This record gives sequence, C-alpha cells and structure tokens, in this order.
Amino acid sequence: WLVIAVGLVRAYLAKGSYHSLYYSIEKPLKFFQTGALLEVGIVPSSVVLTAFQVMSRVFLTWAVTHSVKEVQTEDSVLLFVVAWTITEIIRYSFYTFSLLNHLPYLIKWARYTLFIVLYPMGVSGELLTIYAALPFVRQSGLYSISLPNKYNFSFDYYTFLILVMISYIPIFPQLYFHMLHQRRKVLSHTEEHKKSE
Repeated sequence: WLVIAVGLVRAYLAKGSYHSLYYSIEKPLKFFQTGALLEVGIVPSSVVLTAFQVMSRVFLTWAVTHSVKEVQTEDSVLLFVVAWTITEIIRYSFYTFSLLNHLPYLIKWARYTLFIVLYPMGVSGELLTIYAALPFVRQSGLYSISLPNKYNFSFDYYTFLILVMISYIPIFPQLYFHMLHQRRKVLSHTEEHKKSE
C-alpha cells in the first residue's frame, strides 16, 4: 500500500493534476487488493467483517473499475483509492507494531480515529463509481445473461449493481458503529492504563 501511495504522489507531481491518476497505480492496486483475500481468517478481526470488506473491495476493483473502462477517469475512483491506501497503511502498521509488542500510541490512535473520515470517504467513492458505471453497463449488457438460453436462467448485471448500492444502506452503518464501539473500548482502555501508571 505504500507502493500505491508513492505511485499516486509521484504521478500527481509529474502531471500536476489529480485527474486520471488511477492508471499510475492500476497494477499494484489490483495485485495488493486481490492479495488481501489471503488475510481473511488470519488477521485478528471478525472473519465476517473482514471477508465482507475484502470481497467488496475486490468486487469494486475487478467487476466495476477494471470491467467498465469508462469509470477509470472518474474522480470518485481516486476518492476510494486514497481512502483505502491510507486505511491500509495505518492498519498494517498497527498489526506490525502489535506483533513486535511495541505499539506507538499515535498508530493506535490513527487506527481507531481516522476511519471516522476515511470510511465515509471510501464508501462515497465506491458508490459514486458504481453509479457512474451504471449507464455503460446498461448500454453494453456487461455480464448480463438474457433469456432464452439452454439453462433457462437470466441475470441482469445493471440491476445487480443497483442492489449492491442499496446493500450499503444497512451494512455501512453496522461497520461504522462497530468501529466507533471498538474506538471507545480501545482508546478508553489506553487512557485508563496511562492514568494508572
């Protein structure tokens, strides 16, 4: 994720614009985000929450941004890429320092505080990107299967994407409030520990 952050900064400095920076980090983004599937069940977080988060990001990376080329120039892509990148740099730093039994308070604070801005920023970018993809998906019939066919089965990817967007309504608040609860628990425990010393 640091590779992606450096790639974004270098591309921005070279171009002098934040538009279409996706192309400068497309390959590492696909590699690292797909590689995150390996951490489901390994990281010390809820397996269900981790699986949902990783799968939704892999879906957005491949089934939306990669598949619908027209959205790759959208600013909303940069919005979720920046949010993911900062989040992951902090999260992996947190895990690394925790494994070394030397977790700086600043890293712990960042892990349980910056999501307050980064989660809504990432979700906004994801939803706006899916929304931008809808007209192109409808026009091209991407991934859709229409009747009649030998399997007697139909699938409308356009409708599926709308359902994915709607699914954010119940799921995002649960994830967000879960993190707020974790923040209160972890940071208040740290404050109590500091006072007792």
